Amino acid sequence: MELAVCANYKSSLHNTIASAQPMTKPKIIARRVAAETQLFKVESIDLEFKTGVKRTYERLVPGGAGAVMMIAINEHDEILLVREYAVGVEDYVLTLPGGKIDLGETPEQAADRELKEEVGFGAKNIEILRKINLNPRYASNGITVALAYDLYPATLEGDEPEPLEIVKWPIAKLDELLWQEDFNEGRAMAAAILAVNRYQSLSR
Repeated sequence: MELAVCANYKSSLHNTIASAQPMTKPKIIARRVAAETQLFKVESIDLEFKTGVKRTYERLVPGGAGAVMMIAINEHDEILLVREYAVGVEDYVLTLPGGKIDLGETPEQAADRELKEEVGFGAKNIEILRKINLNPRYASNGITVALAYDLYPATLEGDEPEPLEIVKWPIAKLDELLWQEDFNEGRAMAAAILAVNRYQSLSR
């Protein structure tokens, strides 16, 4: 009975979302670069909403071809994590390997290259899962999440300022990882959940 109720609820929710009327986007009156550094560009956008209200918002605008974050799972059903220094919090954090997509690269090619640079493995199978936006209110940039498996040893020279510590974490203990104090990057947590769910569905 519970399963039937759950299924009916999901079906009803899907129908409600699918039948929702499209929202009228606010009109962009003007946009300009408010500030720019070597790494960041801040854009100021003047908007007029359908109510007549006018507002100015600022957002971060990405450069380059985007970025990719990988959940690499080895033959022992372990996620390959990296521990690296994060200047934002001024401390070492546990996270997933990832990096920029170079111009001319596909997300799959970038994921394979970054894995070789950061964890010393390539992947015979790389599946792009989805793109995650970092903060839709203040940024237009996101990161592409990739699941990598059927790994094999392979290395490429990367651009890290110091060697990364590789940490292997069993997917069976994903819940413990999500509560690990130094594994606190929101996009890495979301990516890990998405990828492990997908990987386990492939293994059934």
